[in-house]
Amino acid sequence: MTHSVSKPSLSGEAALVEQHWRELSSRRRTYTLLIIGGLFLALSASLWFANESNAGKFWERLPHFFDFVGDMVPRDGWEVWRALFDLPSPYFDGSQKYDYEAGRVYLFGSVFYIPEYFYKMLETLNIAMMATLIGFFFGFILCFLAAKNLTTSRALRFFVRRYMEILRAFPEIVIAGFFAAILSLGPIPAIFAVGIHTIGALGKLFFEVVENADMKAEEGLRAVGANWFERVGFGIVPQVMPNFMSYAFLRFEINVRASTIIGAVGGGGIGEALRLSIGHGHQAKTLAIVFLLLVTIIAVDQTSAWLRGRLVGAQAFQFGA
Repeated sequence: MTHSVSKPSLSGEAALVEQHWRELSSRRRTYTLLIIGGLFLALSASLWFANESNAGKFWERLPHFFDFVGDMVPRDGWEVWRALFDLPSPYFDGSQKYDYEAGRVYLFGSVFYIPEYFYKMLETLNIAMMATLIGFFFGFILCFLAAKNLTTSRALRFFVRRYMEILRAFPEIVIAGFFAAILSLGPIPAIFAVGIHTIGALGKLFFEVVENADMKAEEGLRAVGANWFERVGFGIVPQVMPNFMSYAFLRFEINVRASTIIGAVGGGGIGEALRLSIGHGHQAKTLAIVFLLLVTIIAVDQTSAWLRGRLVGAQAFQFGA
């Protein structure tokens, strides 16, 4: 004998809640479909614009997307390592394509040398490091003037914040082009370009950290008659400095990539060497630079993450504890 299980009837209040929930679910599905449709239309419009901007060749050239990768395969796998360490090539024919030894940077006469691309990579790291130091120094100074819990003057806060917005409003490559017209090509314009952008970026991050700082120590120093500089130096800086250093290391990682891009447009460093090797069709040199870039960026990322963990503490990277 079978018994049918009847659905329990809901009270008036429960039925009203269920009806409201169904309406919200239906509205959410509608919004989701509208958002997906809007994204699809935006993507379609972007592809159409790319095709028109590319003289109608976008779809025609799409099947050849990976041809460049095939053209970059060297005739001998060991050529990549010879190009990376400036070793003589058995295929040397008098051209620059296989003349790896010409790029050596000799030290102490003609005995020891640094491979060309390692030297260029050090130049790029030097640009990024100098730019980060410049950005950290000036961002550190400006952030306290932009924090509303330390600067009571609204006019001063407004000026400092707008100034930092202007500094980070323009991409590094645009600023580098401006300085290159004044200072000529080389690493100096790249340092100025990346450093100026870093001031604006770090300054914003820093003053947000300052505004979230615990003000009890500052209030205590104020009560005993400490001036503004003493309150900032002894009440705020010790508690925000770990986060400042964490952001500085993160910005250094970003600046390494930015310095590479600027180098490709005349800013020196490994980016310039990469542009030249691609433009001349030197397969082994291009792959050697790409490999060195990949290893360097991974090393910088891992080192910066380790240093940030040591400064801020491992608990800052744990979630759900």
